[in-house]
Amino acid sequence: MKTYQYRKIDAFTSGKSTGNPAACLYLEDNQTLSHEEMLNIARQHKGFVSEVIYCINKPGNSYGLTYYSSECEVDFCGHGTIACMYNLIRENSFLLNQREIFIHTNKKGTLSAFNEIQTQNAVYITAPAPQYTEMKIDVNSIAEKLTLQHNQFADTAPVEIIDAGLKTLIVPIKELEKEISIFPNEQLLKVFCLENDVDIVLIYTFEVSDKKNKAHSRVFAPKFGYLEDPATGSGNSAFGYYMLKNNLWDGTPITIEQGGIDRVFNVVNLSYKDKHILFGGSATTRISGVYYL
Repeated sequence: MKTYQYRKIDAFTSGKSTGNPAACLYLEDNQTLSHEEMLNIARQHKGFVSEVIYCINKPGNSYGLTYYSSECEVDFCGHGTIACMYNLIRENSFLLNQREIFIHTNKKGTLSAFNEIQTQNAVYITAPAPQYTEMKIDVNSIAEKLTLQHNQFADTAPVEIIDAGLKTLIVPIKELEKEISIFPNEQLLKVFCLENDVDIVLIYTFEVSDKKNKAHSRVFAPKFGYLEDPATGSGNSAFGYYMLKNNLWDGTPITIEQGGIDRVFNVVNLSYKDKHILFGGSATTRISGVYYL
């Protein structure tokens, strides 16, 4: 029987918010897992965490991360990266004194984790460089799948698709009250995402519950085996690039509140440095132990 160091960690926890759960397996240098093994472990976690992150040491103060949902390998998982790196740095006295740690992802290249634990109780991750996709999806179809009327979309900014780790369909909503009360049909939205080559759907409004936050967002991810992602690094990074592109943000540090009407809103930090979005937050380890395979 093989054993792996295991943590269940909630990312983007803040105050009373519960964050977004991830499971992290930390592999030793001589340990490997096949695609089938990683997918099977993730399937065992369906309904317990959003994604499972597999982390292994790499040369030169760096780590390799691979991401799986219960459905498939995921190109990039922002909240899982925050969870994994926050715990890794927090538990390692050497890393706790390092400013920058490098992350090698399977699908999105090399990224940086910036350690701000001792100053802000947070870790920041550079989002993958953005890719902009021509918008060809009929907005009436989007409204239907979100159980909205087209006139409930905000007309101050467009519907767009931006990939900053995951291909994100971004939809502006006029009112906070409506935005937090949307609960689309998971299976219908999953078919819609697969048919239109979209990974996640982010809806947002600039009406906020807490005035210190820039915007309120929600992210739907039925493609990965669950309806809603309660706190999202990749989706909010795409939203950050969207705001920059449409002159809705000047790049100075902001916070985004995220979540539906049924939860305490989570908070994601965003900033813009050297032409890259940085997303950040803290994390809380809920379970620490060993995974047996």
